[in-house]
Amino acid sequence: MRAVRSHAGRTSVNNMDIRLQKLIAGSGLASRRKAETLIAAGRVTVNGKLVTELGTKVDPERDHVKVDGKHLSHAQPFVYLMLNKPKHVMSTLDDPGGRPTVKDFIRGVSVRVFPVGRLDFESEGLMLLTNNGDLAQALLHPRYHVPKTYLIKVKRVLTDEEIRQLEGGVKLEDGMTGPAQVKKIKKAEQNSWLEVTIREGRKHQVRRMLESVGHPVIRLTRVKMGPLSLGRLESGEFRFLTDREANALRESVGERVAAIERGEEPAPKPKRPVRREGWARPKKVKMA
Repeated sequence: MRAVRSHAGRTSVNNMDIRLQKLIAGSGLASRRKAETLIAAGRVTVNGKLVTELGTKVDPERDHVKVDGKHLSHAQPFVYLMLNKPKHVMSTLDDPGGRPTVKDFIRGVSVRVFPVGRLDFESEGLMLLTNNGDLAQALLHPRYHVPKTYLIKVKRVLTDEEIRQLEGGVKLEDGMTGPAQVKKIKKAEQNSWLEVTIREGRKHQVRRMLESVGHPVIRLTRVKMGPLSLGRLESGEFRFLTDREANALRESVGERVAAIERGEEPAPKPKRPVRREGWARPKKVKMA
């Protein structure tokens, strides 16, 4: 620890040096990755000196950081939004092709937030947006096994054997998938609805899993992410998380990260027995 002189002339103890890119991201100016690009491009100075080395640590209370010659603003409070992303919307903040993005649906939010993960162009449902970079990274990191649940309409009806294949893991071009939880929800005349929970985040993973057992996806909606549930939030609408939801999210991620750091792999949840007879409609989820 080291003693630093405050503006008021008092001496305090500070051991809160943080990485430069984290400080920039925390100010809301850019994402962590974009902040790293700004540093590498020579657009950031610390106490008047050019800094291009990633990982440089700074003291937010003492050091003067500028980006493109402008002082970095104070860190903004953490904000958490839940958006029900519509189909045919990009889950990014901008798109070179001019397609609609999630940014178009969160107008009026004064704090710069970033999507946590992605839903493909054809998919819809729960997306989390935040300016908490550490939380976002933990949610996306494959080591932390954050569960994500999808309500899916597929062609035809899966057999019990096909469900067992999905639950045990199926072979895709990029390797075997981890165990999944699969629950029958509703049977239509030619198609059916399933609820699938996975703890991985490969590109188009759920679609590819179902295609591998011969059931192409017709519609895919993410309805849960960790402790968060989409509920009755309308398509294209967003809301701020409640304090209880935000706390539950932070605690859930914190517990998983702490377990990994201690060398304790989180134990997978036991599989729930799949309803083989009848179809159970989930609560508070719309199906069309």
